[in-house]
Amino acid sequence: MEGPRTWLAKFGDAFRGTARAVASQSSFAVHLPVAALAVAVAAFLGMSPTEWCLIALAIGLVLAAEVLNTAIEFLAKAVTREYDANVRDALDVASAGVFVTVITAVVVGAILLGNRAAALLGWW
Repeated sequence: MEGPRTWLAKFGDAFRGTARAVASQSSFAVHLPVAALAVAVAAFLGMSPTEWCLIALAIGLVLAAEVLNTAIEFLAKAVTREYDANVRDALDVASAGVFVTVITAVVVGAILLGNRAAALLGWW
């Protein structure tokens, strides 16, 4: 029996998993640049610490949802490569989770960045 795993080994697994998710999913080619753009716009608009926390939380939730969706996709491929309605439904529901977090992040970003931009432009 193997002994307890070290924290260093656990972090190593997490970094490997992150790299594997980013490398294997084209969705990250959209999520990461959009997140970088949101950070750049937030910096330009001079967001408050609370607003930064909300932007960071929205970005983190989208990326976490995408990583979990990727994990479910890998697991589904390990279970079967043949068509299975239950596997299809699980994949679709996981994808819906990403969709919900993306829509939520867009709303949060639009409210925060839009409000700050409007104030900067003197609209209110």
